[in-house]
Amino acid sequence: MEYGVLSELKKDWWEQLTGQKRFMIFAGPFKAEGNRQILLCERGIRTFETMTRNTLDISAVPLLKKLTPYPVLIDPSHAAGRTDIIPALAKAAVAAGADGLLIEVHPEPQKALSDGKQSLDLTSFSKFLEDLRPWLLAAGRRL
Repeated sequence: MEYGVLSELKKDWWEQLTGQKRFMIFAGPFKAEGNRQILLCERGIRTFETMTRNTLDISAVPLLKKLTPYPVLIDPSHAAGRTDIIPALAKAAVAAGADGLLIEVHPEPQKALSDGKQSLDLTSFSKFLEDLRPWLLAAGRRL
């Protein structure tokens, strides 16, 4: 597969595209090569907000589900860059219709080689799943 255009994108230009356009541009070459196993994952967009790593574009979920045939995942761990708001972002993702969540988990986040600040420990992850279950049920989803 030829990735020329994608590999030459400048970071600043790429971050200025809306989330929906980024996804469609990137998925196109894979689809053209016959790959039908495509997942889209919203990880947040850069804004002027300083309290989180990125701003989670929750509106991307229903829009991408409407515009593409692909499952849409949300990565609240990466978007937040911190653990305390992961549960709220995950619940918003479920309510918006996300097909899945990517949650970073590490037995000892403080010893993680990367992304420890956004990784739940095992006890927190267990509680997270317990707290998320009613939201999943309300949305007609399951773990």
